Amino acid sequence: MSRLTRPPFIDPTTGIAYDTAKSEFEGYLAKQSMWLRDWRRRFFILKGSRLFFAKTPYEAPHGMIDLSRCTTVKSADLKSHKKHSFEISTPETTYLLYADDEKAKDDWIGSVGRAIVRCSSTYVSRGGATQGAGGNGGKSSQNNNEYDDDSDDYSNSSNNPYFND
Repeated sequence: MSRLTRPPFIDPTTGIAYDTAKSEFEGYLAKQSMWLRDWRRRFFILKGSRLFFAKTPYEAPHGMIDLSRCTTVKSADLKSHKKHSFEISTPETTYLLYADDEKAKDDWIGSVGRAIVRCSSTYVSRGGATQGAGGNGGKSSQNNNEYDDDSDDYSNSSNNPYFND
């Protein structure tokens, strides 16, 4: 029995093909179009640091948001004048989206937010390995501590540069 698979996204600028199978999160959202500003229902696929969108779950995606370039994902009900809406912002563009209900909106904000953090140069996994675009090549940056809570930064010692009397 053959299983239907979604075709890859082909970046029109670079020609690079991005696999969209085995997504981390997916579902329908409405997206405001860039030019006409009307709302169009699209199927979104979150995989790694990329959010793809297509007309249906089985068509090749026709767009992609590179989450490694994103600065924020946050609620946007007032800005969009739509319930259950949120925005994903890059330095160049703000994408307005809305979900079918508040739970779906919260799930999308959480999933996209985690993807943005994972590709951030400051993200450190619980195992201590630096993840994302920056860092130190995946080597532990915390001397085998489970995670660094920066507790030394908040001490009130006289030689702490963060406190002044």
